[in-house]
Amino acid sequence: MTKANSENLSFEDSLSELEKIVRQLESGEADLKSSIDSYERGMVLKKLCESKLKEAQAKIEKITVSADGKATTESFRLSDQKS
Repeated sequence: MTKANSENLSFEDSLSELEKIVRQLESGEADLKSSIDSYERGMVLKKLCESKLKEAQAKIEKITVSADGKATTESFRLSDQKS
């Protein structure tokens, strides 16, 4: 599958394929060329997953309510979370 075709995959499909590649590489059963090809494919999928996660994060908004009861939204930042 080419990089262009990868971009049409959903996050879930990309992650699933990436997990299969990791299992295959960890098994050590593939020959060197197949392992290198799988690794390169895995890197494409990893970048795609990261990109889709960043897109999703950018779309998330935090709803805040002011003292007067007015609800507004603002961009959510991971640093806004309390531990």
